[in-house]
Amino acid sequence: MPEVNPNFPRAWVEFTNPDDEAEIFRCDLTWLTSSYMCIFGQGCPGIVTDSPDMGCCTLGAHFADGEDEKRVAEYVKQLTPERWQLHPGRKVKKKDWIETDEDGERKTLQVQHADGQRSCVFANQPGFPGGYGCALHGLALEQDRNPLETKPDVCWQLPLRRTFREVERTDGSEYTETTITEYDRGGWGAGGHDFDWYCSANTEAHVAPEPLYVTQEAELIELMGKAAYAELVRHCEAHLRSRSALALHPAGPS
Repeated sequence: MPEVNPNFPRAWVEFTNPDDEAEIFRCDLTWLTSSYMCIFGQGCPGIVTDSPDMGCCTLGAHFADGEDEKRVAEYVKQLTPERWQLHPGRKVKKKDWIETDEDGERKTLQVQHADGQRSCVFANQPGFPGGYGCALHGLALEQDRNPLETKPDVCWQLPLRRTFREVERTDGSEYTETTITEYDRGGWGAGGHDFDWYCSANTEAHVAPEPLYVTQEAELIELMGKAAYAELVRHCEAHLRSRSALALHPAGPS
């Protein structure tokens, strides 16, 4: 089946954050109840044809802010040559893993491997004894941590996308609208439409035995808080029980 167009009908729910009445969550139930799962190393062809082993780690990751970079730096210090294929073999310096893009934004370094494939500097190639894939992800598993602790924010948030909007009601009061939805091609900006393949809209990646709101529990709690996540679970379960056609992501099993 070809990649589905992301502009399909979706079911949404809005609810007040139990911990903050000034915040309303707007959640994409169609996406959160989908059967999506990351298939890196399990048939993922990569977002760029000439770097099929690199998944979506081809470009390097932009840091959300200085705190994001600082947190990741603490774990980079803990990487060894045995865990990180491109470790410089000496004390790691920022120039070994950080670069600035053309807009002046800081990100993880993009490198080109001997076989011509491009990737984030932390992406270990297949066959590396320390493990294939993200060195920071591997470090988290080694230390019995969740990878969201060690990786840049954008890396662990995918395929979830969180956005904020300030809304003024007709009575003049205001609230923050926080949207949780699919990180589709458009989430990457104009360049996202140039990817040769993208997972969230392809049937190959909709094979999880449990819905996304279950498999991504830790990430959703980090994005929403425990109380709001519990409320989300209630709505997701009710939505699945309704058997609404809007509960089905078109890339998922029919």
